Amino acid sequence: MENRIAIVTGASRIKGIGKAICVELAKKGCDVFFTYWKKYDHQMPWGIANNEPELIAQEVKQFGVRCEKLELDLTEENAIEVLFNRVAEQLGKPSILINNATYSTETTIENITAKELDKHYQLNIRATTLLTIEFIKRFKFKEGGRIVSLTSGQSLGKMPNEIAYAITKSAIENLTYTLSSEIAAKGITINAVNPGPNDTGWMDSTLKGNLVKSFPMGRIGQPTDMANLIGYLISKEAEWITGQIIHSEGGFKR
Repeated sequence: MENRIAIVTGASRIKGIGKAICVELAKKGCDVFFTYWKKYDHQMPWGIANNEPELIAQEVKQFGVRCEKLELDLTEENAIEVLFNRVAEQLGKPSILINNATYSTETTIENITAKELDKHYQLNIRATTLLTIEFIKRFKFKEGGRIVSLTSGQSLGKMPNEIAYAITKSAIENLTYTLSSEIAAKGITINAVNPGPNDTGWMDSTLKGNLVKSFPMGRIGQPTDMANLIGYLISKEAEWITGQIIHSEGGFKR
């Protein structure tokens, strides 16, 4: 695993899944390049401290690997090219892509607008697809390519009040199925993972109390649960797993 280079999108918050993924990959000896976009987090109820990305980078480097970061709006024109060029300049050729960045706001029948739907599409579908395609085009190794995208279990049940999020994130599963056979010969696997309800800072105590009743293991999912799964999927031992949607929810009952 040493000297492999991983791109992780959407790693901005200390409590986030993106940060947990970066740390897990660093533990396995991977150099890490992560993106973040504080403007989005500032708009969300959980917020973000301006120094959180830097704290993440410092923690990753403690494992003796290289780590670079870039604040980048992945929906902007040429953002994907900018990202891959920067990774090549600062670290080298990546062999791992983790599509973790997402856009999510409450959208209901009463309040959904074309503008808000477009925002979901631009990141959850457009940016994720273009990131994946660019990674495949630039991959020049004979084996060891890994793409992992995060979903939210849209195929398992209803997501009330999240119309735009549900329909745009569900496309990731089809993207995973569609590309898996074509890129296998290139030495690249592609999978999608669903963390279920995860304690990344958006739950208050009341919500946690209600949700924990739906987890037969008696606890809420943690960012490290997802990071551990991704750590396996990018390993040599997981080279026979591709085109799969893996629901890592601790038996969560909908």
